[in-house]
This record gives sequence, structure tokens and C-alpha cells, in this order.
Amino acid sequence: MKILVTGGAGYVGSHSVEGLIKAKHEVFVFDNLSLGHKAAVDPKALLIEGDLLDKARVLTTMDKVRPEAVMHFAAKSLVGESMQKPMLYLGANVEAAINLFEAMIKLGVKKFILSSTANLFDKPKRIPISEEEDIVPGSPYGESKNIIERQLYWLDKTQGVKYAALRYFNAAGASASGRIGEDHANETHIIPVVIETALGVRKKLTINGNDYPTPDGTCIRDYVHVTDLAAAHILSLTAIDEQSRVYNLGTGRGYSILEVIKAVEQVSGNKVDYEIGPRRPGDPAKLVASSEKIKRELGWRTRFGLKEIVETAFKWHKSHPHGYAK
Repeated sequence: MKILVTGGAGYVGSHSVEGLIKAKHEVFVFDNLSLGHKAAVDPKALLIEGDLLDKARVLTTMDKVRPEAVMHFAAKSLVGESMQKPMLYLGANVEAAINLFEAMIKLGVKKFILSSTANLFDKPKRIPISEEEDIVPGSPYGESKNIIERQLYWLDKTQGVKYAALRYFNAAGASASGRIGEDHANETHIIPVVIETALGVRKKLTINGNDYPTPDGTCIRDYVHVTDLAAAHILSLTAIDEQSRVYNLGTGRGYSILEVIKAVEQVSGNKVDYEIGPRRPGDPAKLVASSEKIKRELGWRTRFGLKEIVETAFKWHKSHPHGYAK
């Protein structure tokens, strides 16, 4: 298929582009490179620089590429920042999607894959979290994805656009190829932060609270290898030929902060220096997603556990001490 991938120079987007290329799809990446990296884009994909907030540019690109499907990763995605700058998320994320949808409708593009978020579930009643859980977004970021999902619901009903919305918590790890990995300007994700501490890039790690109702007192989160997430996005491309689909993506189990630290110490052979700080407001004790529905319907499975996640991430960070910068 001919696929337009927005945000294909970003973390999950670039791994999905790599997977699409391996699957022999023709891939066009649309990215403004504000958060992504040109070096992360597979050389067999065509990179088109542009901003989704530029409505004319989006339409021109869509008309030039004429894709059979759009895979949408481009977004502001920091939960904490969204609490400080809500309209950057409720405005920009939603406007970018609307510009895409209008161009798709005008040119007859009928397939859309949304990289959504499990931040739709702020206070789940049941864990692991299934698709039947009530949607209560935990931030303006989560709300922006919820709005986009609702837009897709109505585009299916009124325009025949078939879509998949894929919701997940913590993407982690790096490509087995060693070519691409996780490189954020101000890293907040726990696994790369722990790895940077093990490598001496950071002097000390602060754990936000160790008095949660979990076995070791630290928060438990669900970590999914980025190539497993990419596989789910690619698998959904053909699944939506039949109908639109909504899936939660997870491993079905989680790991605590101390378990992550232990895994990094074992892989790196280095001690991770950390201290205990205060809890962060709004941090739930445990968040784990169920993926039973996508397993049952599409046969998707996570192939990599925490050990493989840490091994691939550590290998990439060690070989890219400054990220993609030379």
C-alpha cells in the first residue's frame, strides 16, 4: 500500500516506518521535525517536511501523494506540559487532525490509523484496562486524543472512513537494527532516564514516591516494546478493511520503578544512583492495559518483555550518547 505517515520522524512513528518498509509498503513521511529527527526516517521512505497546522500544505501533500491510508503519530504528547499549556494540546493536536481529515475527505482517502493513548483512562475501575473501561481523560493531552477518536467515529458514520484507534501507555526500547531509538530533547520517560543514569549522563535519578500500595512501594506501569507497537499499527491497516476498530495495547502486566532500575543495572553492569522524592500529583499506583481484544481478533502478541526492552534501549543509548546528533 501507499502510506502517508505523519510524525514518521518521531519515536514510535520512525519504528513504524521501518516496519512498513520491511513489509514492502510505499511510505511517505510528513513531519515538521520539531520533535522528530531526519536521521530517524528510513532512507527508503520519502520525507516531506511540513506542518499539519498548515492546512494548504496538508492538502497539497495529500494530493501529491494520493495515499491509500494515513497513519497519524504527529502530536504534542507530554502529559505534564498539557496541564500547563492546555490549549497547545486541545487546540493544536485537534486542529492538526481536522486538517488531515478534511484533506482525506476531499481526496477520497478512506483508511486512517490513529496512534492514541491510554491516558484516556485516568481512574480505571478495573486493571488490566480493557476497551470497555469508561473514558475519563487524565489530561488535556488525553482529551485531545479522545476528541480525535470521536471525530473518527463520526467520519466512519458519515463519510465511510475506516479507522483503528490504538491506545497504549509506555512505548519503550529500540529497533533491533540499532539504527533508531528514543531521543527526546528533555527526556521524561523512565527507562531512558534510568539508562542515562547508569551511563553517567545523569548523576542521580529521583523516584517520585515509594509509599504506593504496590509490592515495593513504587508505581507500576505497563511497558510495551516500540517494535511491538509498530506491528500493531501495521496489522491494523488490513483489519480495517472490514470495519473500524479500537484496541488497547499492553502486556497485561506491569513493572515497578525499582524493577526497571534493577533490569537496567543487570543489563548495564552499572549501579544506578537514585533518591526518593515526593509523589507527583495525580500519579496512580498501577496502570496496566489489557490487549485481549486485539489478541483475539487480530492475533497480535507482544514479543518482548522488560529484559529485551532494556537491552535494545541500552544498546542504542550507548552507541548514540548524544542521540541522533553527531
